[in-house]
Amino acid sequence: MTARDWIYSPIDEALAGVAERTPYPEWADELAVCRNHPEFPTLWELFSYKLSQVNGTPLEGLPALGDYLCREGLKIGYCDPHLIDAVNASGAFRDLDIRTEYDRANFEAYEFGVTRATGAVAETGTIILNDRDTAARLGALTPWVHAAILSPDRLWPDLPTALRESLDDDPSVILATGPSKTADVEGILIEGVHGPGVQIACLA
Repeated sequence: MTARDWIYSPIDEALAGVAERTPYPEWADELAVCRNHPEFPTLWELFSYKLSQVNGTPLEGLPALGDYLCREGLKIGYCDPHLIDAVNASGAFRDLDIRTEYDRANFEAYEFGVTRATGAVAETGTIILNDRDTAARLGALTPWVHAAILSPDRLWPDLPTALRESLDDDPSVILATGPSKTADVEGILIEGVHGPGVQIACLA
């Protein structure tokens, strides 16, 4: 039994006898929608504006991502195996050492991680990651630089829409708005504490 199984097995056993799960709460969308931002002609432009406001990095296309990684001097990284064909076809990653299997024992070797995003929220610049679409969760959380590859049809205008479209029975859903950050100590904002210090969203 793995440590994860040991932790979750009592929970699974407790829920086994529950005939129906508690339904998600209902709410008026307008209560949870942020309107305090400039108007943009496309959702991607709004998302890019919001992501930039929280020190995230929006990029369009895999060539732009490959150029960014090379320009930053990054060499070794993890890439979701579902993305490797597209990454190789772009030609912009040819000088990089790309690994498609995540080695937990050598997590410090990965300078960047490239994984799939389940979706994104334009109004907040938030990237949605879940276990179903993220081949290796540590590949998204442990490298200093994380690039989430976002499909245009998975970019939603607001949080209520994103939750309706993306929430299912997945055991883990992460909402990441820019780089990992905390201000717990004396109110000083520090980035890259609990996850990536550089968060990229790449539209591809």
